[in-house]
Amino acid sequence: MENAFSQPQSVVVLGGSSDIARAIVKKLAAARTRNVVLAGRNQSLLDVAAKEATDAGVTSTSTAIFDANAPLDAGRVVDTCFEKAGDIVDLVIIAVGHLGDQLVDEKDVAASVNMVNVNFTWPVAALAQIRNRLLEQGSGRILVISSVAAIRVRRSMYLYSGTKAGLDRLCDGLADSLEGTGVSLQILRPGPVRTRMTEGKKEQLFTQDVDNVASDTIKELSSGKRVITSPPILEYLFAILRHLPAPLWRKINEDR
Repeated sequence: MENAFSQPQSVVVLGGSSDIARAIVKKLAAARTRNVVLAGRNQSLLDVAAKEATDAGVTSTSTAIFDANAPLDAGRVVDTCFEKAGDIVDLVIIAVGHLGDQLVDEKDVAASVNMVNVNFTWPVAALAQIRNRLLEQGSGRILVISSVAAIRVRRSMYLYSGTKAGLDRLCDGLADSLEGTGVSLQILRPGPVRTRMTEGKKEQLFTQDVDNVASDTIKELSSGKRVITSPPILEYLFAILRHLPAPLWRKINEDR
C-alpha cells in the first residue's frame, strides 16, 4: 500500500529488464518502494535488474518469465505477478517494447507480426487483466511506456511508431474508463533514449540518458497528469509537429 507521501510500496514491472524501467525502479526504491516483481523474457537480465533494485533499497524482489508473442497468456502472467507481489499492488509498469529495423522488418511478414504483438497486442491483453485486478482491490496506478514517436508516425519507423500509436490511443481511452474508480493510468512518452535498444543507431536531437527519463517520471508520477513527456520540451515541440502538412513532415524526417 502507498505510504503517507503517495509513494508506491509494491510495484509490478512487465518488461522488467527494460533500461528505462530499471532506472525508474531504482529511483522508486530510493523513494521507499520495498516490493518489486519483475517480469520479462530473459531470466539473466531479470536477475541483474533484481540485484540493482535490491542494491537501491528494495527488500523483496521476485521474477516471472513471459513471451510477448503469446498474448493469450498475458492474463495468466499478470495473475502470477500479482500473486508474487503478495499484497496490494500500488503500481504496474508496462515497459514491453521492440524497436526493430524498419527497412528489414517491413519486407518480412513474421517480423511485422512480431512488432504488433510485442508493442501492441500483448500489452493490450495484459492491460485487460491489470484493469480487472486493480479494480478488484479498489486502488492502484498503471504507467505505460509509450514514445513521442506515437504522436505522429513517420516513414523511417512506421512499424514501431504505428504500434506505439495504437497502444497510446487505447491507453488514453482506458484511462478515461478508470476515472472515479480509485485506479488511474498514466502514459510516459520519452523522446530518444540511450538504451540497449538504440545502441548502434544514429543519435537524434534531444537524445538523453535513462536517468533523465526516470527523474521526469518520478517527478510527475503522483501528479495525476495523464501524459508524462520526457524531456518536457518535446510536449510543446510535438504540439506543433503533429499539425505540419504531410509533405513538410516527410521532408524534415528524411534520412532520420
